[in-house]
Amino acid sequence: MNRVIPGLVLAVCWLLLLLKGSVTIFVLVLVPILAIGAYEYGKMAFSEQSFFFRLSFALLSILPLLIVFFRPRYGIGGGLCLAFLLLAFWTLAKYGEGFDAYGFFSRASLGLLYIGFLGAHLLLLRELPQGNCWLLILTGITAGSDSGAYYCGRAFGKHKLSPLISPKKTVEGAVGGLLAGMVTSAVLAMFLFASVPWTFLLPVALFLGIVGISGDLTESVLKRATGTKDSGDLLGGHGGILDRGDSLLFAAPVLYYLLLASGTV
Repeated sequence: MNRVIPGLVLAVCWLLLLLKGSVTIFVLVLVPILAIGAYEYGKMAFSEQSFFFRLSFALLSILPLLIVFFRPRYGIGGGLCLAFLLLAFWTLAKYGEGFDAYGFFSRASLGLLYIGFLGAHLLLLRELPQGNCWLLILTGITAGSDSGAYYCGRAFGKHKLSPLISPKKTVEGAVGGLLAGMVTSAVLAMFLFASVPWTFLLPVALFLGIVGISGDLTESVLKRATGTKDSGDLLGGHGGILDRGDSLLFAAPVLYYLLLASGTV
């Protein structure tokens, strides 16, 4: 129940936000979510640092999102460039005897890309025509894949998918998750769109499911490297923000650029 109840609450809140909330409300919700995710990353990557240090990193990481919202003409590249330059200044200011400047700069830069750059694409996706619907479908794909992989893996899993990274994940679970994600996307699309672009939706749903698995495994690599079990405990049995949103962070930019390239929106 510690996994089911938080999951249902999250699903209902996310559904209401996308169907009833404006872009401004979406940003007001997304800013603290990404900031908490960045703070969780800071706890993993900079475990020796103080609360205020991690908080500063979290605030730096949401700059791409804020620039996209308040100064859209500069785009996501402008936001990332500003955050990167500020990080460089921060590194130079901290430089001194015994300070691992290269390690700090590398780990923090990865965090900016992982949380700040990828996360800001959620807003870019929301701002597209019918962007709220595509975000719901994306959420259905990643959540459906995650749940399908969990239950299919428990029921049928025999062959390890990536034993050195995540020993509990199986090939059977991954296949079940991909199928569940495709089915979920198809059901949602029938409710959300007057005319479903099947030739685009189903291949993309499969591809996004694979991307989501890659995102999940990538976070597992980070947790293994830092000796972390979960990124946090904010979501009860689901762990932290990054534990729940790792697949979404990877898949959102992919869907955004696929929609632009295909001319679907």
